[in-house]
Amino acid sequence: MATTTPHRSPAALAAAGGLVTFAGVLLFIAGILDFFRGIMAIANDDVYVSTPNYLFKFDLTSWGWIQLILGVIAVVVAAGLFSRALWARVIGVGIAGLLIIANFLSIPYYPLWSLTLIALYAFVIWALCVVKEPDRS
Repeated sequence: MATTTPHRSPAALAAAGGLVTFAGVLLFIAGILDFFRGIMAIANDDVYVSTPNYLFKFDLTSWGWIQLILGVIAVVVAAGLFSRALWARVIGVGIAGLLIIANFLSIPYYPLWSLTLIALYAFVIWALCVVKEPDRS
């Protein structure tokens, strides 16, 4: 029994590469925004609202450091996505998942922005998971 491997057209490979690039751009922009959001929290900016009875209550400074570090990692991974590195796709899915959780926990403090970033990171995860690795043969 012979097995055949499906050949992809150059247009399909180009579209897949474009999807990874677009995910890299989104991850880069959202990572920069999370970086600045972390700086705002560290500086005790008045942008964040105080929610007295929220179950997941964090110190604003420690929350800022978490956002800042995750934002920097997202920017580094986005740079790896531009070079089409497989490690960047794997870590990109993981860091986007962590940032979805971080933004979910900050919904009471900054609701509209948190939901916007959750949607961006969800698209990044989808884009990085749907692209197949091109055949090396």
